[in-house]
Amino acid sequence: MLQPLSFSAWQDAAAARDSLAQDGLAQDSLAQDSLAAALDTPQVLVDSSDAIGNMGREVGSTLSLLLSGDVAGAFDRVGDLGQYVLINLVPDFVSALFVLALMYLVYRIFRKGASQALTHSAHVDRGLESLLLKSLSVVAWTFIMVMVLAQFGVNVSALLAGLSIAGIAVGFAAKDSLENFISGITIMIDRPFRVGDQVMVDGTYGTVQEITLRSTRLLTLNNEIMVMPNVLMINQKLTNHALMGNLRIEVFFGIAYKESPEAARAAVLPLVRGDARVSDVPASTVDVIGLGNSSVDMVLRFYTRQTDQEIPLKAEYTEKVFYALREAGIEIPFPHLQLFIDGAKGLREFYGSKT
Repeated sequence: MLQPLSFSAWQDAAAARDSLAQDGLAQDSLAQDSLAAALDTPQVLVDSSDAIGNMGREVGSTLSLLLSGDVAGAFDRVGDLGQYVLINLVPDFVSALFVLALMYLVYRIFRKGASQALTHSAHVDRGLESLLLKSLSVVAWTFIMVMVLAQFGVNVSALLAGLSIAGIAVGFAAKDSLENFISGITIMIDRPFRVGDQVMVDGTYGTVQEITLRSTRLLTLNNEIMVMPNVLMINQKLTNHALMGNLRIEVFFGIAYKESPEAARAAVLPLVRGDARVSDVPASTVDVIGLGNSSVDMVLRFYTRQTDQEIPLKAEYTEKVFYALREAGIEIPFPHLQLFIDGAKGLREFYGSKT
């Protein structure tokens, strides 16, 4: 394989050519051919990576000449360096720019088509779409960079091998990040929740805002963003309030033992009728669910398809139930304790001594 000339060797050859011309030896065809082979043949174009290294070293030498005060020598060096760059690097830069522009154009066309296909697909939600497009971008830009570096004579096979070894080392160092990445892919495939769903996880209720490769972001009721690592979203107990599309809401209340559950039912059940947010199927009910220490425990149950309205609806109907029972004259009890004293001789003697 032909080896590229270093800048020093190229500069020496150029100086020799000029010297021959000055000494009147330029007519020597053999000398001319030898120098032309050193200066003009494709040998210097074989490996641009070495050319870049040589150029860097010579720029340092030029700066040293300037600092030492040899301005004329530095300018001569700059002129030779410019000619060297034009011969060794410009063609490869042009080729690399062409490859970069062409590959980027292909990438943009392919990404636009993939984005439109994913957007119109009924089986791909926004979270999975975002993940797939980001993965496509990473793969595409890696391929583009490899193609561009190949134009400068970089050994792509050695580069990929080095990246593989580095990837293994990074994998051990970034174990948690890889776990979250794999968990993110699992979430996208299994789809226990989607962007826009209302979920309860780790004791926190929130709406899924974004699913990334590392974490899931929830918007809480306090308008805060909670960032949960994907591995926790997979391993912890999670309740999805929106997955079924029709959510049951329960409003608990109690009435005194002297009151009639049927009367309470007649007062509470009409509250949900005519509310467009409440589903007709299944039908709303008011049921007795227990006999407490101080009350007959009851619950109003109704369904809604507006799962994001769960908390507002529950708060609204809790207040409506309170006013409906009060208007119907039905007592809402509170915990209390009654003490009965019967035949307590000690207390009678105590109070008798006081009198």
